[in-house]
Parts: sequence; C-alpha cells; structure tokens
Amino acid sequence: MTGILYIVPTPIGNLGDMSSRAIDILNEVDLIAAEDTRHSGHLLQHFLIKTRSISLHDHNEDQRTQLLVKKLQAGEKIALISDAGTPLISDPGYTLVSTCRSLDINVIALPGPCALITGLSASGLPTDRFMYLGFLPVKQKAKAQSLKFASLAHMTCIFYEAPRRVKDTIEVCAQVLPNNHQIVLAKELSKRFERYISGNAKDVLAWLNEEDAHQKGEFVLMIYCKAIAQEELPVQAKDLMHQLIALLPPKSAAAVVSEHYKLNKKSLYQYALSLKDVQT
Repeated sequence: MTGILYIVPTPIGNLGDMSSRAIDILNEVDLIAAEDTRHSGHLLQHFLIKTRSISLHDHNEDQRTQLLVKKLQAGEKIALISDAGTPLISDPGYTLVSTCRSLDINVIALPGPCALITGLSASGLPTDRFMYLGFLPVKQKAKAQSLKFASLAHMTCIFYEAPRRVKDTIEVCAQVLPNNHQIVLAKELSKRFERYISGNAKDVLAWLNEEDAHQKGEFVLMIYCKAIAQEELPVQAKDLMHQLIALLPPKSAAAVVSEHYKLNKKSLYQYALSLKDVQT
C-alpha cells in the first residue's frame, strides 16, 4: 500500500480562513513539505501543529521529489503546502504531483484559499470565462506582448503582480491596451488593507501614484476587453493590410486601408492587431 500526498491550501492573509480539515490533515500526516519552513513554521505554531516539515521549493524540487516519492511508496502520508494559498498555483509542487500521478500514488487536493479565485469573484468582471496567466514577464517587450494577448482574449485575464513592479505594469497597460479595456486591481486580499481599484489603466495608475503605500502589498491584476463586433472584411482589404502591417504601426495601417476602401477603422485596427501579434 502506497501513502497519500495531500495538497493543502493555507490562508492568503486571514488565519481564520484555515479550514478544520486542513488542520486535521497537517496533524495526521507523517511529514509536511513546505515552500519555506521558516514562513510556514509560524502558521504551524499558531495552530499547534507539531508535524515535522522539510522544504520543497523551486531550487530543490527535483531532488526533494525523489526523496518524497520513496517515502510515499513506503506508505507514508505527506502534506504539500506553499507560503500562502493553493500549492502549484504560481508555487512549487508540479514536479512532485505529476511524478506521483505517473506512479499511481494517491493525490488528494483539499479546496481552500486561492487569491485569483477570491479576486475574480469580487471583481465585477465577467466570470463565465476567464484565464489565469501567472506573473507577467519582467522585460518590457514580453510584458507588452502578454498584455496585448490579454486584450484579444475577450475574457477576464488574471495575473499576479509584485509590489515593486505593479506601477510599471499599469503604465504598460496604459500604453498597449485598447480603449475598451477594464482593469480591477485587487490589493492585500483577506488582509487589513484589502482594496479593489476599478477603472481604466489611467484611473488605476492615478490611484497608485496618490501614496507610496498604495504600491505596497500583494496584487491580483484582472483585465477585461470586450469584443468589438467586426464587419466582414473584403479580401482586397485584408491583402493590403498584410502588406502594410510590416511597414506601419497597426493604427496607421488601419487608417490607410479604411480610407482606401471606406471601411470601419475599428474593425481594421482589431484585424491589424491580430496580424501584428502573429508576426511577433
């Protein structure tokens, strides 16, 4: 009989969100694999959990997986936790879980705190279709491309962002997102200074610039761009756009084709953006 790997979510801020089932599991298992044992030590101490813990993070997951799999195959029960929220969601654990699945080791995930779901549910943005895209790239070009992709998805796109980069990210949003975009920036979810800031990129940027404290904390960035109905474009117009997009910015190319064929400039601009994304 092999053991069981439990995936145990922990609070993203408010300790009251720790479930009684999560506490029971952490008390019952033989070992806890934690992203940061020092950080998790405070949580375990608060709930009087005395189970031994070892680290499992991005830099040692391959080695730790080999050790933990042997223990699971010997019949031990292990709990996987991250610093906050649900493990594997922009946190370590993928290698361990996928290896366990491939070896038919039982994996049981507990429901619980997750910042992206918490933020989305209270954002006021559409929830019928959404996409989680993790942390945005640090480099400007890659970040701009990711945000352009979000603008064309026509569903709510969710990112995590660090305090030291949040202002820069919203500035890029102001540069690359179309006029029909909506942003909700959720700050410090479940904590004392929880806040939702809604509007376009310029509105959110103005709020961030009001006080230095506004740029501190953990952020969930949600973006929604409503689809613009596009008229069917003539083949000749598309051909001309293909030629111009290599030479001109999307807005300029759309303006030329619009003037030449007397077509809707917005539809042409959206088509130009789609071509530009494919080329880049």
